[in-house]
Amino acid sequence: MFKKLVVLTIMTALVLAACGPAAPETIKIGINAPITGDIPKVGEGTKYAAEMWLEDIVAAGGLEVGGVKYQVELVIEDNESKGESAATVNQKLITQDEVLVIVGPQSSKQAVPAGGVANDNSTPMVSPWSTNPNTTLDRPWVFRTPFLDPFQGPVVSSFVTEEFGFTKAGVLYDVASDYPKGLADFFKLGWEDIHGAGSVVAFESFTTGDTDFSAQLTKIMAAGAEFIFSPQYYNEVALIVQQAHELGFDAPIVGSDSWGSAELVNLCGEDCYGLFFSTHYAAKGATGATKEFIDRYEAQHGYVPDDVGALTWDTMLIVQKAIQDCGEITGDLAADRACVRDALAEIKEFPGITGDMTFTEEGDPIKCAVIVKISDEGEFEFYEQACP
Repeated sequence: MFKKLVVLTIMTALVLAACGPAAPETIKIGINAPITGDIPKVGEGTKYAAEMWLEDIVAAGGLEVGGVKYQVELVIEDNESKGESAATVNQKLITQDEVLVIVGPQSSKQAVPAGGVANDNSTPMVSPWSTNPNTTLDRPWVFRTPFLDPFQGPVVSSFVTEEFGFTKAGVLYDVASDYPKGLADFFKLGWEDIHGAGSVVAFESFTTGDTDFSAQLTKIMAAGAEFIFSPQYYNEVALIVQQAHELGFDAPIVGSDSWGSAELVNLCGEDCYGLFFSTHYAAKGATGATKEFIDRYEAQHGYVPDDVGALTWDTMLIVQKAIQDCGEITGDLAADRACVRDALAEIKEFPGITGDMTFTEEGDPIKCAVIVKISDEGEFEFYEQACP
């Protein structure tokens, strides 16, 4: 009897091994976001948009892949707005939580180190907001849904030139943070390509955590800058703009997509009215699927979603498409992750609410940027579009 049981056990094991690992009942998607730290509104927008997407999946009875419906779990982790924490979060999501794919981090300061972890562990990651080239550079497992800074910098340079006719630029940026440092450099290249060497008359920097910018602003004013370009996050923008006005600087201050938080006007108030920044979408005047998302988000959360929320929504839908395009979930996590990565790379002309997207071989989307004006009501108004 004992011998028969041993034979049956071995045969059962061989049959199961031949069939391969069983497909999981639940698909896990990691969310790496700054829930706390310097930019919590970014984390909030990410979380809200991802949870809205999950509501639709639950309402549909699960995520259908190859005729089978799977439950979906969002594993949301706080990266504290820190690069090292974002890398640690990715390591946990990959090795402990065993997620299929990661959405986030958002800002480049967190996305660049976290992207290295994802790539080294052969796990697909899609950043909804990081525009620094290094996030995806030489990382076939890392993707993004926003445009890149080498495109955004010249877009701002051209806009200011055409809109105001200025020839002398001042720049104020955080030298210790990947995103503003990189974008400041790309803006400078774009500006000098139009106006020549020396046309950036002041290129002033500070370090993350600084709150007094009076010395840098005074130098910019003394250099004769006709405007200031400051690619900083919303919490810093308010301080920079208000301090510039207190010093008597009444020329335009122009920003980038990091200005696009719903919290900007709350912090900056009328000091930011009439200013321009480049970004990914404009909420005011939106139509179609974009307006539907905005209305639904506002009804649930009490404010108009910023570009992070909109980009996260697009990212979740892109991840959904990639998973479904695989045709099956095998249960072999490494194979399933590879399938999702390959499916992401094949996406063409995806109709996102922040614009149509086709991914390059580097994992970057080809898409347009918009210039937004902050109205006298504190709304982000579409002003013009710039496309590659």
